[in-house]
Amino acid sequence: MKKDQSQLSANPQFRTLHWRLLLSYLSVIAIILGTSAIVVYQFFSRSLYQQVDNRLLNLAQAASHSLMALKADKNALNTLAHRKIDNDGDLDIPWQTLRLPSQGVEWYDSNGQVLAMAGNLFPNIPLDVGFHKYQHGEIRTLTIPAYTYPKGKPFLQGYIRVSESDEEVETTLARLQGGFLFGGAIAILLSGVGGMWLTRQSLQPVEQSFGQLRQFTADASHELRSPLTVIKTSVEVMQTHPERIHPADVEKLKGILSATNQMSYLVENLLLLARTERFTDIHPQEQDLIPLHDLLEDVVEFLEVKAETKGITLKFEGVKDIFIYGDSAQLSRLFSNLVNNALQYTQTEGKVTVKMNQNERYVSVLVEDTGIGIAPEHLPHIFDRFWRADVARSYRSEGTGLGLAIASAIAHRHRGEITVKSQLGVGSSFQVRLPKTRSTIDS
Repeated sequence: MKKDQSQLSANPQFRTLHWRLLLSYLSVIAIILGTSAIVVYQFFSRSLYQQVDNRLLNLAQAASHSLMALKADKNALNTLAHRKIDNDGDLDIPWQTLRLPSQGVEWYDSNGQVLAMAGNLFPNIPLDVGFHKYQHGEIRTLTIPAYTYPKGKPFLQGYIRVSESDEEVETTLARLQGGFLFGGAIAILLSGVGGMWLTRQSLQPVEQSFGQLRQFTADASHELRSPLTVIKTSVEVMQTHPERIHPADVEKLKGILSATNQMSYLVENLLLLARTERFTDIHPQEQDLIPLHDLLEDVVEFLEVKAETKGITLKFEGVKDIFIYGDSAQLSRLFSNLVNNALQYTQTEGKVTVKMNQNERYVSVLVEDTGIGIAPEHLPHIFDRFWRADVARSYRSEGTGLGLAIASAIAHRHRGEITVKSQLGVGSSFQVRLPKTRSTIDS
């Protein structure tokens, strides 16, 4: 059982699904963590700056009570004012008690002329009533007007501007950002480890079911071969004695034989597909050193009669001395399926071309046709089993809808890949890319 599970886990379809689920899970976790971090950071930042604004407002209101004394005597700056509770809504505490080392206080008369300054921070900026930031947000200031109310009417006496450095706040926020980044990285790492375990656990029943279904397909295909062979043999024997067959049954026997051949072909394809997909890579004992040029040349020569019958030009353009390791029978089946597919969907007087290209590590085989083409929305499905796009690609007696699925499975088993490009009314191009042998690469 453990052996079967390890084989299933090696299935490229489930490997891809595993990583897709894991990346989706991590993306959701990252979005949740990122959104939470941004919300917390914004709330914390606003709270810190609100505290700064409250300190500035309290200091400005307390300092405003000293404006009249400073206008009368500038030395009053060094005198600690004793405030009495006057129930005017202001904070009745001396400004000297509220001022912090990172703050500065400036008093101005009604004309904007400086009367006095106290503290360590005096930005060289024009008076502007309200809260403001200067020097790239490093200094926060508040300027308020100071009024007296002779005869109940407001009279402007001057302005008070208080300033505070945001360095401490920015340092705290930078530490918070660093904490979020470090904590987020740890959380993503732990989520990745947990996600790998969760996705493996969640996919294990699916992989087991898939394995059972694949095994059932192989077993059913194998068991169906015998009765189909008996039916086919019986009908062929009956046809060798036409005098014993009622004339009305001749066409019926032909139909039975045709259906039996179709079923036999389908069963063989299903069995081949089940066996091919059982392992991701071909076993070393099954590998042969294959001259790809000769293999493709044999495939083309074998199908030339079919191409001539349909009035289609079949050409082969290859490069010799290119070798790959693999199963020659399976690779022949792969390229035969592709060429057969191209011939099937190419009209009379069309052209099918088989080409070989290579680079440092891979050899590519192109099967191009001038056929009916495939719609863009159908391209992702063409390697699915039993899939056909439309009426033009409908049921045909010699087809099962498994040819391209088998070709894809064989390519993946040989550590290669198969891709397709197509345009309706222009044609299709299937590309198989396979790794070259070391001797071919070195040469």
